[in-house]
Amino acid sequence: MEDVELAKLEDLPTEYVKDLTAHNLVPLWPSLRGVLPQTRPRPLTQATAWAYGDIRPLLIKAGELTPIEKAERRVLVLANPGHGLQKMQASAAIYLGMQLLLPGELAPPHRHTPNAVRMIVEGEGAYTTVQGEKCPMSRGDLILTPTGLWHEHGHDGDQPVIWLDVLDLPMVYYMEASYHVNGTHQEPQPGHSEAQYSGAGVIPTPFFSRADKAYPVLRFAWSDVKEALNHLANDAANVECVQVTYINALNGQDVENILGYYALMLRPGQTLRLPARSPACVFHVIEGGFELKTDDKVFTLNEADTACVPGYGAVVLKNLNATQPCYVFMTDESPLHRKLGVYENWG
Repeated sequence: MEDVELAKLEDLPTEYVKDLTAHNLVPLWPSLRGVLPQTRPRPLTQATAWAYGDIRPLLIKAGELTPIEKAERRVLVLANPGHGLQKMQASAAIYLGMQLLLPGELAPPHRHTPNAVRMIVEGEGAYTTVQGEKCPMSRGDLILTPTGLWHEHGHDGDQPVIWLDVLDLPMVYYMEASYHVNGTHQEPQPGHSEAQYSGAGVIPTPFFSRADKAYPVLRFAWSDVKEALNHLANDAANVECVQVTYINALNGQDVENILGYYALMLRPGQTLRLPARSPACVFHVIEGGFELKTDDKVFTLNEADTACVPGYGAVVLKNLNATQPCYVFMTDESPLHRKLGVYENWG
């Protein structure tokens, strides 16, 4: 039996609506299908792409217009029009921003409740210090700044450095749990977590100094991740989707609590269909270029370009180069969906 069309708010007497409002009451039935649509969700997130060629000159201009002392963090937010640009979010749970640091600058230390990662887009000589560990920045590196950990950014090089910030800020803000605390300069401590956990299948024994940390590895070097993808592609030629997941080395789970992070390799000329799943997903090109098709849009993404697609729709990726692989950084809302019990794979 088809659903009977629900009543509209305008169908109710004006005085009745006024009485409800006066008592902070809202009738559900006129809005029920808005919050519980039939058969499938209706995401506000729209398939959207941001070209690095458009972003970079505007970001460099921001560096000329606003000193770091005034800006604290000099960022251009990649906002999804489906949510409204003023909300500064790429999807329901994902925030994206391109951040600029110029030579000699120091972005002051702070910590905050949202989890963050930095995917390095351009430049050398900058670093992030996380809880005393100095993490150098090179293109394609992924650096974690998890919830509650002190971090600051510095630049000892001579050219601009730009990276992509990915935070779960929209979700933490929605939960009314978002805040930050300013700190003081951190003197870097000896030791690099990625070196201590660099051996496949081995981790420091529990009595080792870093083994009790919630986030054992804070920097994932792109050279290591790219090598892993290449080995996977060579050793498993029958595997269609050549993808790795950034995980916590101590428990095998996602590196952070709300968002998942991955690296994908498209073989030369490959066309790859990703199944329709419930979480929204972000794609950022590290090397190469590809075509992205969603249910209603087609984007051509080149190196350093970024796109976001909503959940519940299949995505088709096509490497535009017939002779060279393409490497893609991805983030999605899968950990959150799994924790909430709403994760779905529609195939």
